[in-house]
Amino acid sequence: MAVAKESPPVSPRNGADQEAEYRGQTRLWLRLLACTTLIEGELRRRFREEFDFTMPRFDVLAQLDREPSGLVLGELPKRLMVSAGNLTPIVDRLVEDGYITRTPSTLDRRVQIVCMTVEGRKAFRRMAKSHGSWLAELLAEFPAERLDGLIGELDELKGSVRDALQKS
Repeated sequence: MAVAKESPPVSPRNGADQEAEYRGQTRLWLRLLACTTLIEGELRRRFREEFDFTMPRFDVLAQLDREPSGLVLGELPKRLMVSAGNLTPIVDRLVEDGYITRTPSTLDRRVQIVCMTVEGRKAFRRMAKSHGSWLAELLAEFPAERLDGLIGELDELKGSVRDALQKS
């Protein structure tokens, strides 16, 4: 005699409701991606035209600006969420151009420490000021009184995504 298998629990949502929810989640993701792509494209263009600089190079300097005593080179890819292989030519170019230094650690000569030079810090501050004004210009049409609410909502969304990733 065959034993009847227990049927899976019934979802409180029917198929149509679930499809609508999926569409909503997809639309949200696409809107976030579109906003990011539009803003990033314009920032890249302005960095290139106004400073003959790339955003990845600016991002490295931004990380180093937060660490006046420098950073272990291996920490940069983690902070920037890129591979070490992608970061190496960027760091090489910044060293060549005099924006940063790369020196072996006194504790372990295999470890490299990268620091911003005085000239690099001056250049970064000029670029950071422009970066801030560019963002303000791009977002000027969005009502200022709604920014904090949107930031709060996006923080919650980020937390939800992180929680889902930890569970998977």
